[in-house]
Amino acid sequence: MKKRVLAIFLVMSGLMLVVVVFADLKKGYYRPAELGSLRQTALIELSPDSNYQVSTYPVHGADLVPGDGRQEVQTYCNTCHSPIYVTMQPPLPAATWEAEVNKMNKAYGAAIPEDTTQKIIRYLQAHYTVENRTP
Repeated sequence: MKKRVLAIFLVMSGLMLVVVVFADLKKGYYRPAELGSLRQTALIELSPDSNYQVSTYPVHGADLVPGDGRQEVQTYCNTCHSPIYVTMQPPLPAATWEAEVNKMNKAYGAAIPEDTTQKIIRYLQAHYTVENRTP
């Protein structure tokens, strides 16, 4: 009896899978000839005698507080993310800034030299903690 129930279950599961795949093929989600490939929109026809121009991409600079270590924050933090993340954070305790910078080095592989790491930590602790952050 158990084997019969299992066999019925497997057959029904297989039929459901076939129905779902067939429905997806009919909807246009998949095309058998194009499985595993990405479809891109048609290219715009470009004229060989035209002039094309791409405008500059706007980059918002982080308004970091001036101080010793600002340049290092802009240089090293910009490797993985924008330094604006610093200014977007709420005021954090000094120990939290130290833990965050160490996490970037150890967990995320930022590869910031030790002396520069300490300079970045001192900068963040001097300007972005609860005690000294200005709105």
